[in-house]
Amino acid sequence: MYKNFFKRIIDFCIAFTALICIGWLLIIIAIWLHFANKGAGAFFFQERPGRNGKIFRVVKFKTMTDERDADGNLLPDEQRLTKVGSFVRSTSIDELPQLWNVLVGDMALIGPRPLLVQYLPLYSKEQARRHEVRPGISGWAQCHGRNAISWTQKFEYDVWYVDHVSLLTDLKVIFITINNVLRRKDINSATAATMEFFNGKN
Repeated sequence: MYKNFFKRIIDFCIAFTALICIGWLLIIIAIWLHFANKGAGAFFFQERPGRNGKIFRVVKFKTMTDERDADGNLLPDEQRLTKVGSFVRSTSIDELPQLWNVLVGDMALIGPRPLLVQYLPLYSKEQARRHEVRPGISGWAQCHGRNAISWTQKFEYDVWYVDHVSLLTDLKVIFITINNVLRRKDINSATAATMEFFNGKN
């Protein structure tokens, strides 16, 4: 009952209330990022697969510039990540605009993180089960290593969540997420400024 009915109602109510309460803060952050990103904009939009693989456009705060090298190629992430952007990422503020995705039903507050569309054909049958539920702003994998664990471990945690969706599990995720955010824990992988790409093996 919770998984198929009450979870969506609770998500909608919390997202609606949060957007009303912190809307003014989101506007200030957007203006701050607009200037920090050197005119590249304050928001990042990208297509991601949601429940049952349905594609939607996720929205996040943009934490990097669009600076390019002499050949027109984007500079590496670590060179484009601004000081303001680094702070926004380390505090997970960049995820707050996804409350809109929750409000309209593309996402849930808690669930497997929505990943890149290009990963869809790379999943094993078991890994693809992560799409049996709505993706979340935070999830079980984010509570157990986030970007500091391997893709294999992330997918195992995602599928575990799919099989154990409950109010108690979601409350645990919320509590651990808040604790991790305050400690700024597991923001980056061991070898990259942002999440490493999944190649179907790692």
